[in-house]
Amino acid sequence: MHLSRGDVQTGKPCLTRPPAAHRTSPPAALTTMRRVSTPPAPGRDPIAEARRQWRVHGWDDAADGMAAVTSVMRAHQLLLTQIDTLLRPFDLTFARYELLRLLSFASNRRMTMLKAGHRLQVHPTSLTSLAKRLKDDGLVNRHRNPADGRSAILELRPEGLELVERATAVLNAEVFERVGLDDDDVEALVDVLGRLRAGRGDFTPSG
Repeated sequence: MHLSRGDVQTGKPCLTRPPAAHRTSPPAALTTMRRVSTPPAPGRDPIAEARRQWRVHGWDDAADGMAAVTSVMRAHQLLLTQIDTLLRPFDLTFARYELLRLLSFASNRRMTMLKAGHRLQVHPTSLTSLAKRLKDDGLVNRHRNPADGRSAILELRPEGLELVERATAVLNAEVFERVGLDDDDVEALVDVLGRLRAGRGDFTPSG
């Protein structure tokens, strides 16, 4: 469940420009891809058109990689938009939801902020902001860590548990159980993206 970091802000696909010596006017398809608020015409895939344009402009070796990267970024936008919409009635962002859900899984529903940051792969500054908002909303308590005066312990309140359970029921029903792919494709997607993440240093595979 790591679709975002911090209080998520959606962005638009950003394609790296070719070196100046090979730069030409951007293909029209790229302009279409950036206009995420206006859906493309039915049956037209802007990313497929961009890949075709990449090849027309002589960037054959990069065409498939561009299409793969841009597809991942666009899928991220689509999923995050849906999740943000579903979480809005709970007054949660996905980042705050992730922290509440993590605490609900912890022993005694308590965890040090240092450990929570590592689990969520969140910068300490962002985690501090998340924790403050959840504390101000009465969803978590924050305690001094007796074992480390530089750290703090987050504790999930009953109000936070009740909220995250309701939010999870909605996300399970509307997103996680309805990804839009069959079971084999979902398993293959998780495997491929896992290898991509590991290759980028996101985690070290066991074994």
